Amino acid sequence: MNSICKRLEQYTAKRQQEVLIVTVEIADEQDKIVIFKGFSSSLMRPTAFDADVPVLPDEATIISIDRIASPYNPEAPRYIQQGLSWEAMQTLLLEIGV
Repeated sequence: MNSICKRLEQYTAKRQQEVLIVTVEIADEQDKIVIFKGFSSSLMRPTAFDADVPVLPDEATIISIDRIASPYNPEAPRYIQQGLSWEAMQTLLLEIGV
């Protein structure tokens, strides 16, 4: 099974009109990760240069996921859905086969 990060990246590669903002807890620290067109980047900490180093490790706890219409404007995001749980997001992932 693909990692959580890879599945979310595949989702945005298939749904390029969407940006995901994932709020997570990694090692007792909160982080926000933006995922768009198959790529991930942390909004709060440095992102590794090596693309094989996951921005969202599988041991992270997903707090919530926001689906935002592309293009993403942090000053005025256009939300499709806010505060999705990982369980709710998995349903969307299965719908498109990732």
